[in-house]
Amino acid sequence: MRFLVALILLMVAAPAVAETKLVGPLSQGNLIMGQTAPGSTVTLDGRRVRVTSGGTFIIGFARDAEPKATLVVTSSKGARETRTLAIAKRTYKIQRIDGLPPKMVTPPPETLARIKRDRAEIKAARAHDTPEPMFLTGWAWPAKGPISGVYGSQRILNGKPRWPHFGVDVAAPEGTPVTAPADGIVRLAVTDHYYTGGTVILDHGHGLNSAFLHMATVTAVVGRRIKRGQKIGTIGATGRATGPHLDWRINWYDRRVDPQPLAGPMR
Repeated sequence: MRFLVALILLMVAAPAVAETKLVGPLSQGNLIMGQTAPGSTVTLDGRRVRVTSGGTFIIGFARDAEPKATLVVTSSKGARETRTLAIAKRTYKIQRIDGLPPKMVTPPPETLARIKRDRAEIKAARAHDTPEPMFLTGWAWPAKGPISGVYGSQRILNGKPRWPHFGVDVAAPEGTPVTAPADGIVRLAVTDHYYTGGTVILDHGHGLNSAFLHMATVTAVVGRRIKRGQKIGTIGATGRATGPHLDWRINWYDRRVDPQPLAGPMR
């Protein structure tokens, strides 16, 4: 991701060109950075995309994105550029997790109101569409350790198929610091969600946000600005978890994208 940001900055500094540039593999689950002439408007499959004053924008593709997408760029002078993007299909892993308490696989009726409340809080936190492109500060891993779960994998809990996993899991001892992977604003900071336990959501701008799940402690405060590398809590095993780890997820609006390509190799 540091390479991508550096390339974007070079593109911003260069004279405006007619053709829009896209940086990153066009495949399911990927976040792509783009550069176009300042003052242009951009849509992806009819959805308006935020563009910085310098012409930088981001687009994302869901886990099961269709094989084609349409990008339309209209310059400030009305010139229109339409591109059909071929989105590569990915193969995902099947992950089986056994030994979970039955109530965590099929929650008891008395917990449904709590789960509904949790989901509403997460939805509200992710609804922010901040115009400031804080993600341009670059990305780093929020914690380091063995990767125990990957984006897109289909989880089978106690033998029952569930939703795909939309994050990357980093296994590390309880109490290991969790830091912000990029600049952002804290939109959610709770300790007691039913499924995700200690949960933090950071708004990185342009509809891009990060979620950090199963944390033992949460030190982030809602509304505060966070710099990349600043501590937001510690790794734990709260919520539905079989052991200490960080589940890191990224959304571009309602599309869940893979965090690993953004952070790059773990060093």
